[in-house]
Amino acid sequence: MSEVGIEKMGFATTGLYLDMEDLARRRGVDPDKYTIGIGQKEQSVAPSSQDAVSLAAAAAKDALQGESLEGLDMVLLGTESAVDASRAAAVYVKELLGLPDEIRCVEVKQACYGATAALFWALDYVSRRKDRKVLVIGSDVARYGLNTAGEVTQGAGAVAMLISSNPKILSIEGDSVFMTVEAADFWRPPYTNCALVNGRYSMQIYVEFFSKLWKRYRQNTGKSAKDFEAFLFHLPFAKMGFKALKEVLKDEDEETSARLSKRFETSAAYGRRVGNIYSGSLYLALLSLLEGEAMDPGSKIAFFSYGSGAEAELFSATLKEGYFSQLSPSRHLKMIEERRRVDVDEYEHLFSDFPPSSPQDYACDKKYFSGPFRLVGIKNQQRVYEADE
Repeated sequence: MSEVGIEKMGFATTGLYLDMEDLARRRGVDPDKYTIGIGQKEQSVAPSSQDAVSLAAAAAKDALQGESLEGLDMVLLGTESAVDASRAAAVYVKELLGLPDEIRCVEVKQACYGATAALFWALDYVSRRKDRKVLVIGSDVARYGLNTAGEVTQGAGAVAMLISSNPKILSIEGDSVFMTVEAADFWRPPYTNCALVNGRYSMQIYVEFFSKLWKRYRQNTGKSAKDFEAFLFHLPFAKMGFKALKEVLKDEDEETSARLSKRFETSAAYGRRVGNIYSGSLYLALLSLLEGEAMDPGSKIAFFSYGSGAEAELFSATLKEGYFSQLSPSRHLKMIEERRRVDVDEYEHLFSDFPPSSPQDYACDKKYFSGPFRLVGIKNQQRVYEADE
């Protein structure tokens, strides 16, 4: 297989956030349970005008800055926050970005694994078409409901990746292992916009999947943890990934354990503040690692992608020379830092102000319009988006 991988990356989140200590106090919980036990500091809050489409388009715009659209054949959007049961959210993204009509636009769904499925579709495509590119996006708004066990693991955001045979950030190896088992650890019935989760079981199966795939990967490749400079995980919350990492560290020497633990913390930094973004969470961890710590070209990175229901994949990638010049750490950190803090009352109002699942028209509150793209409302049962001039 020829060299293929990620050429550019982009990121977007909302302009609002909730501090987890504020939420803990309102819920009558020791703040340490959220900030230390779960490992979350903040979560981005999405008003109704910021959904999986507007966030995906914003992340894609970030990734495509300065890039020619020549050769872009597909937009693949991994999401479980669908805005239509038929039309792909990627079609809306294409229109918001002003992309040419000669393009494929597809939505990919399998819980938090969707963006990884899209990634490997893109890799296969460009490996046979050297001059073509694919835009892969993971975009979601994680919702569990007010005063629920999963409330602390909500969030909103998107990560976009330009996939090509000229991978300027990292090349992805053809060594992946994967598995699928039907499991009722997390699901969202059509009648609700909030997910249902069996938290303990979800954590258990996540670690079990990682352990099985890591064992099979080592058997297939002969590699060990010493061969990697970092392990990246799907992070619905920071401590969940660390539980899987401990399966690696228990057999390693002190030096390897210290290196992998340190880089795990770097990879979790963005997620601790943005929260769970479902299909984009693994790739937010990648962005957080690469923008938070200098690494040598040629470094090997292991990835664990997991989607409830349940499906997982473990694969590796190699960092390219000059990768840091393709990133935008100051812009992304500024985006996070400049969000406005909301109190719990405002957060609860925004959470409850969700576009209705009914034929009635709906208007988003203009007070909360932000970002380069937004949902304006629903008219005649059609979603209406707008872009900055």
